[in-house]
Amino acid sequence: MPTDTPLHVYWHRETTAHRPPGGAFKLPSTELLAVDEPHPDQPARVRNVRRILAETFASDAAFRPVDRAPRDAVERVHDPDYVAWLEEFCADGGGRIDGTTTGTSRETFAAARRAAGTALAAVDHALADSSGADGRSGVPYALARPSGHHAQSDRADGFCFFNNAAIAAQRALDAGLDRVAIVDWDVHHGNGTQEIFEDRDDVLLVSAHNDHGAWDPTYHPQTGGLDEVGVGAGEGYTVNVPLPPGTGDEGYERFFERIVEPVVADYDPDLVIYSAGQDPGVSDPLGRNLVTRGGFRTLGERARRLAERTADGRFVVVQEGGYQISHLAFATLGVLEGATGRTFDLDEYGEADPFAWLEESVGPAADALDEAVDFHGEYWPL
Repeated sequence: MPTDTPLHVYWHRETTAHRPPGGAFKLPSTELLAVDEPHPDQPARVRNVRRILAETFASDAAFRPVDRAPRDAVERVHDPDYVAWLEEFCADGGGRIDGTTTGTSRETFAAARRAAGTALAAVDHALADSSGADGRSGVPYALARPSGHHAQSDRADGFCFFNNAAIAAQRALDAGLDRVAIVDWDVHHGNGTQEIFEDRDDVLLVSAHNDHGAWDPTYHPQTGGLDEVGVGAGEGYTVNVPLPPGTGDEGYERFFERIVEPVVADYDPDLVIYSAGQDPGVSDPLGRNLVTRGGFRTLGERARRLAERTADGRFVVVQEGGYQISHLAFATLGVLEGATGRTFDLDEYGEADPFAWLEESVGPAADALDEAVDFHGEYWPL
């Protein structure tokens, strides 16, 4: 895949129809507060991303509509009983799921299928003739909402309903690939992706995330700790890297250099899927990290180069989290600048991040990475 290539954005307006319940931020309404605040997962997230990409890439960005994911593709990774329950729950009007922070509206089931459809379309793009003879050259980006990486095989979790990256990975395997690597840099642990593939060796998961642990014993029992390495045939193929709050550009680049690149190179996948949550960004309300537009640009660049070295250039960028609706746009632009080999000089902002204001302290992240290298060195040449 050439360095300087157009961007293909797979998305559909139906993904903005999903409306989680309001309340006190991500919690239910309370009489202690006079005014409710919208849930973090607002449609404005993807609308702002779409706008900034259209304004910067202009004619070099193709915005491609997608179909809803076929039910059988969803059920390749999700329990059919769960899929049927979610459909009925939404048809009845939705609401918060058992008092968790995850909630639906009547439109959520269709929006989640459409979000999965963006990931399927993007992976089909990546698997097309690499010569570009069919018009499929360029970087495929799935602008998915709702996100997916917390959704487990039989339950919704963490604002996620269908695991978009996992559905895309299974599509690639069903198409004849032998191995798929998923690299997840969302600030929260990709616990759903871990659960779906934890007993398999045909999908590698490398997840960097804040060390937030298990946030619900039923809906999110996974901790994201170093010791969750997979089970049975999948032992060693889950590589969790907990990072301390305040990790920024240098910490994430070191994560790529010390963990992602050697592990993925040794695994030698046929395709790399990047679960790109930009909530490690400097102002995200659900994260406490300091990655800037420039740091995300570096992640995108290293993601592209890693795929070129290990997977014949085949990679997909799938949108996960990111909840500061302005910064998410700049951060995602950074990822896709790096992934396409471009940098845009923006009016007023130049190549910089208008939200950056705190300096990163690299020491805690360096210590955490030393610990992760020592631990995962049992399985990988680190």
